[in-house]
Amino acid sequence: MPDHILVIDEGTTSTRAMLFSADGTPLDTEQQELTQSYPGPGLVEHDPAEIWDKTLACARAVASRAAPGSIRAIGITNQRETVVFWNRRTGEPLAPAIVWQDRRTAPLCRRLKEDGHETAVQAKTGLLLDPYFSATKIAWACENWPQLREAGDDLAIGTIESWLIFKLTGAHITDATNASRTALMAIGSGQWDDGLLSLFGVDRRHLPEIVDCAGSFGETALLGGSIPICGMAGDQQAAAIGQACLRPGDTKATFGTGAFILTQAGRRLPTSRHRLLSTIAWQLNGERHYALEGAIFVAGSLIQWLRDSVKLIRTSAETEEIARSVPDNGGVYLVPALSGLGAPHWEPEARAAISGLSFASTRAHIVRAALEAMAHQASDLKSAFAADGQDWAKLRVDGGMMANDWLAQDLADMLDLEVERPAFAETTALGAAMLAGVGSGLFADLEEAAAMRGKLESFTPKMDGKTRETRLSGWKHAVEAVIG
Repeated sequence: MPDHILVIDEGTTSTRAMLFSADGTPLDTEQQELTQSYPGPGLVEHDPAEIWDKTLACARAVASRAAPGSIRAIGITNQRETVVFWNRRTGEPLAPAIVWQDRRTAPLCRRLKEDGHETAVQAKTGLLLDPYFSATKIAWACENWPQLREAGDDLAIGTIESWLIFKLTGAHITDATNASRTALMAIGSGQWDDGLLSLFGVDRRHLPEIVDCAGSFGETALLGGSIPICGMAGDQQAAAIGQACLRPGDTKATFGTGAFILTQAGRRLPTSRHRLLSTIAWQLNGERHYALEGAIFVAGSLIQWLRDSVKLIRTSAETEEIARSVPDNGGVYLVPALSGLGAPHWEPEARAAISGLSFASTRAHIVRAALEAMAHQASDLKSAFAADGQDWAKLRVDGGMMANDWLAQDLADMLDLEVERPAFAETTALGAAMLAGVGSGLFADLEEAAAMRGKLESFTPKMDGKTRETRLSGWKHAVEAVIG
């Protein structure tokens, strides 16, 4: 019987396919970068056709190299909140995809807040009124892009996994984790909410059906033979599953384009009084497990900006050596609000700043300050989680940035707790494989699938309390200056 899982991992800056064995061993991978479009300040768009073409090419390449008949199922994980608009009759996109980082709906969010809607939205969705989430993106697009109105009943709207599933199978569905990030789903019922649809002016006819994260979601013949799709989850939920955050209190942090920290909360819906988000961790057999989440908008994208836009570095890998070349940050702080500030501040119109510069400051101090900003932002979130009664006992980390040992140790030092890193850092893809394994019957449940996680490495705190407090005090002043 086939026991390999093909994963489609569609991220913000690239899309790829990976092949896993049943024990979690990565067997093959294919990846292509995605074009980032910035048509104006605060605007971020992708080309849905490019996403599909490159995703299909990656999946076909990996499938073609696999042994015939060895692929049991497909799992999909994706950048969340990004919205695609297409014609369900022709299957062609009708407009650019509005990416999760996009800030164009900040005025709409501000107006809705001023009208007193945020409390009700948070109560129903677990989310806040911010351009990050899909609902205001959909509202803006339907008002400003006439081709969407002209499509009438043929208009289909969905997040990235919904777009890929449609192209692979023709079905218009979305899984519960992605649906929970739209601000259109009532998180307690797991269904689209009439009041939210009315508030944002979204027609239910255009939205996909909400389904579980594991099961039978149709088959595709586009990769050779007929392969079932059996697992789906947004990238951060998939990473939490890949990190085996299966019990209440288990916490993971993914440092990719942005950084996202989730604490598993079990079957009881958590509520936050400190500007964190309640979200669905996974849904199986109609039963939802929840998580509390903090979202940092700029993480790895800051290093990309240092490399591509301001040319301070040649490669992301050299940042570790540069950070080690100076004993401290020299009083330099970098607040990476390149697309606003996320949790717990939620300031969509804040902009990045470098402070504390002097003639003694060097390139190394600025690069180190950029890396330090990761632990500083995580510390802000740790305080918010603790205030909501969900303090962290240990932090499980993953994502591309965590290949940097200096950064992993800095997190342990600044958070004053153990940081655990798996030997295989691509836990987002691994989580999608685990879900597809459950959905296809390869595993009985997620606990059994967690054996795929593999070996671990730990970093323990080494920094003295005075140094930690000095850095956090400087960070606090830097953030206050940006927000002010």
